[in-house]
Amino acid sequence: MPTVRPAVDTDLPALTDIYNHYIVNTPITFDVVSLVPEQRRQWFDDHATTGRHRLLVAEDEGHIVGYATTSRFRPKAAYDTTVESSVYCRAECVRRGIGSLLYRTLFETIAAEDVHQIVAGVTLPNPASLALHERLGFRPVGVFPSVGRKFDRYWDVGWFERPLDLREGEVRR
Repeated sequence: MPTVRPAVDTDLPALTDIYNHYIVNTPITFDVVSLVPEQRRQWFDDHATTGRHRLLVAEDEGHIVGYATTSRFRPKAAYDTTVESSVYCRAECVRRGIGSLLYRTLFETIAAEDVHQIVAGVTLPNPASLALHERLGFRPVGVFPSVGRKFDRYWDVGWFERPLDLREGEVRR
């Protein structure tokens, strides 16, 4: 099983490579042109080893096989306790439990931070991602129909949320 650790600068090319697979081959991300590591620098730098916005990698036998992030959801201060999560695994490493391992570790890592809600957007259809998010306590909150155009068609995006502390369950403000 891979080990999970915070990302370091030298991981950026591998992270970009993993992401580029999804740009070129899937509608999972709405980027449409492959990126080079320098284009991902700001994204990388928006994450830290402390605080709400983290970037963790899964490493197996010296190779990066996946990553997960919590990022700023929206720029207004009232949203600061909500983070948006994402997870990507190397294409040949999917369905090995790496996404679950990354998400569980990520959520444990931010457990002491001032985070209340975690949200995730999923391009639909995507049964594997839906199953992963459901397994980790996310619940559906809505669908934005036909909001992204890629590969000459429109795609829906489902939105999901979970409290950082699952014991809060359905408690609402």
